[in-house]
Amino acid sequence: MNIQFIMDYLSELSMNNNREWYHANKNDYKKANEEFENLLQALILEIGKFDGSILHNSPKDLTFKIVRDTRFSHDKSPYNPAFRAHIASKGKLPVPVGYYLMLKPGNQSFLGGGLFADMFKEATTMVRDSIAKNGEEWEKLIHEPEFESYFTVQGTTLKNVPAGYDKEHPQAKYLKFKSWYLEYLLNDEELSNAEHFIAKTAKIFRIIKPFNDYLNKVLTEFTMPKR
Repeated sequence: MNIQFIMDYLSELSMNNNREWYHANKNDYKKANEEFENLLQALILEIGKFDGSILHNSPKDLTFKIVRDTRFSHDKSPYNPAFRAHIASKGKLPVPVGYYLMLKPGNQSFLGGGLFADMFKEATTMVRDSIAKNGEEWEKLIHEPEFESYFTVQGTTLKNVPAGYDKEHPQAKYLKFKSWYLEYLLNDEELSNAEHFIAKTAKIFRIIKPFNDYLNKVLTEFTMPKR
């Protein structure tokens, strides 16, 4: 797979973010998308060595569209110059949580995991309740030395601990969260060698896996709302 072609295409799209350029260069988009799917297939096989639950996925079912919904945005650029994917046991659905990848030029690429979606109140409550009841397990998870050397838990937060939870709880900071996720930033140079990138990405995702496992266990009974 040719990651440099992907990044070059996205750089051009970023500088020519209009429908005329996009359609005039549709073949380059198709080639870049094909290279991205090839990359995802290689990653699926590597991740599958430590998480077999994702091996059944087809790359094309894991990607997100680059077309932006500009109806409620001040930015009317029609395209998001990034290739994104979520690799989980049920594909790209936000739950179960899985492994997130975004390639975007300008040192904006990153790897991630955990629960990014904060609009599912039931899921948020499930995770909060678990942290409140199993604080020691949560602390052990996020302070595991290798994990802590790479990650700090991030997420959308409230100003105060929500009603119904102990404001003096040892994990009060995390009870304010509405989402709990991890990000590992990548600079463009780290994408220059596909083989090295796949190996490093698999390593980062392996470190993320226990965090994902915790959330997925908590969210076992969660059902995605029907559209």
